[in-house]
Amino acid sequence: MQRMPSGEQWTIRRGDVAATVVEVGGGLRELTVGDLELTAGYAVDEMSTSCRGQVLAPWPNRIRDGRYTFDGVQQQLPLTEPELHNASHGLARWTLWELLERAEDSVTVGYRLYPVPGWPGHLDLRLVYRLVEAGIEVEVSAENTGAVRVPFGFGAHPYVGIGDIDAGKVVLTIPADQAVEVDERLLPTAVVPVAGELDFRGGRALGGTELDTAYTGLARAAGRWEALVDAPGRPGIVVWGDEALGWIQVFTRKARAGQPGRHGIAIEPMSCPPDAFNSGDSLVVLEPGQRWSATWGLRLA
Repeated sequence: MQRMPSGEQWTIRRGDVAATVVEVGGGLRELTVGDLELTAGYAVDEMSTSCRGQVLAPWPNRIRDGRYTFDGVQQQLPLTEPELHNASHGLARWTLWELLERAEDSVTVGYRLYPVPGWPGHLDLRLVYRLVEAGIEVEVSAENTGAVRVPFGFGAHPYVGIGDIDAGKVVLTIPADQAVEVDERLLPTAVVPVAGELDFRGGRALGGTELDTAYTGLARAAGRWEALVDAPGRPGIVVWGDEALGWIQVFTRKARAGQPGRHGIAIEPMSCPPDAFNSGDSLVVLEPGQRWSATWGLRLA
């Protein structure tokens, strides 16, 4: 039997909506409505590139030098972004996740994280992917099953597909009042009010702007924020998150012509900003037995 780079493939369907979740990393490989690709995913015979569809836990984004101090103990994580000397995107995205439940239109996967160098605790991660009309919603939970408390953050890394549309013509709406300024290592230096090319609150074409930017101060309706990617000639696509996800990372570099893989704009729901293990900004601390949860989703506008 041929083994796929992303392991087992769990496909779910509801009407003309279909999604595939994978064993390696527990991520969302693709999401379609009819013939329309809502996500810029990857083929079944490929590895995930540029974090496409991956799950980022127990932290999203970067930790400076892979080093942090928690409860008086200095921890050193492996440097998974060696060119910038950072630990990047958590410990779960290349691990094997377990199929827990499966129905026609939903699938539940889990991963048990044990202590490793730089990470002192036990964590049970659980994701419920459920198809809804014209999209998907994802319920996330993390439970501290160990004897010591642990720092925690979460992120998801979907790319919204734009097909072969010129990225500069794609209109983004990002409902955020603040953005994170970063240094040459993409680590935060300040949180500032959005202005100029970082301001997408009213919706505007991307143009020549390149974003690898964390946003916060999110406007919500009924407890949810919504970010919109609107490519000419294609239906608009919304990424949304609930109150537990107070940050959005927007990454546009894989949307330009000449970039490998399917072109898309990453709209990443996050619970905290880059380097939160050091700054403490929006950091979740899970006591033994404590559980954290959040919900995010992606759908046609």
